Amino acid sequence: MTTTGLGSLPGGDIREWVKVVLGAVDIPFLPELPARPYGDMLSRAVAVLAELSADLQPAGWRLTGGSDPRSSMDQRRARSLLEEDLDVLEEFGDGYTGPLKLQFTGPWTLAATVELPRGDKVLADHGARRDLADALAHGLNAQVAEVRRRLPGVDLLVQLDEPALPAVLAGAVPTASGWSKHRSVDGPGAVELLARVIEAADPATTLVHCCAARPPIEVFTKAGAGGVAVDVSLLTEPAWEQIAIAVEAKTTLYAGLVATTGPLLNPEQAAAPLVRTWRNLGLDPELMKQVVVTPACGLAASASPSDARARLELLRGIVDALGEAAEA
Repeated sequence: MTTTGLGSLPGGDIREWVKVVLGAVDIPFLPELPARPYGDMLSRAVAVLAELSADLQPAGWRLTGGSDPRSSMDQRRARSLLEEDLDVLEEFGDGYTGPLKLQFTGPWTLAATVELPRGDKVLADHGARRDLADALAHGLNAQVAEVRRRLPGVDLLVQLDEPALPAVLAGAVPTASGWSKHRSVDGPGAVELLARVIEAADPATTLVHCCAARPPIEVFTKAGAGGVAVDVSLLTEPAWEQIAIAVEAKTTLYAGLVATTGPLLNPEQAAAPLVRTWRNLGLDPELMKQVVVTPACGLAASASPSDARARLELLRGIVDALGEAAEA
């Protein structure tokens, strides 16, 4: 069993956070610090888009209709911040060998969030959402190559954040007017677009993160994801049934077991929900040893950087508690 974080952290000191994650978790990751301008998950994804330009409006990111990302000042700033973060990662990670994780917003959440040049979401236009996914795929491919060039000893993982995908599948994303909802996307359609981006991340291993009560696990696995990251406290019984199928098929479970806010539990208390459900489902205890323990979601909402750090440090205690349960 190993540990990692899911991306976002509080505060704005990227140098300090890179040093922390290189020592606090087994799978270090490039921190996202949304307290900084252009430091949120959407801006990071827009920064890597290839041949698509976008600018930042009061309502959020909007495509401009241009094909040159250099034409947008906002996009250039987002890209510059990402480059600066990679410089810091390269500095402190010099000589590091082992796993390293990057996080980007997935294609469906981008489509449900980013606007078209004339309004409404990219989700409303079948061709536009395909173009957006292709731009993300090409940009992600280049980003993976860039990180491998800077840190040749790392074994890269790419996390795609898809918090909006359940709403996309359910036809629950509001239109621009707010009076209606966008048409639902069927499972095969969702798989196709997500698979384009996952394939582009090769040779990096890809996991998909979705903190929902019933994340679409089957969509993730059919699209080629090697792992799924979930908030264990939210999962319904049908969701657990899908996770059990995925785990038995060797998909890695990234189990969110540390709450992002509120009192800190001790390791045994935090591990208990996973252990109990694992046994109720009749899953092989040996498979529990493949679980990666994470916070329930990003830690940007934590009370302070010191609080977030304490939550990361708790992860290894949970690993020990799960290990004892697997041997029992």
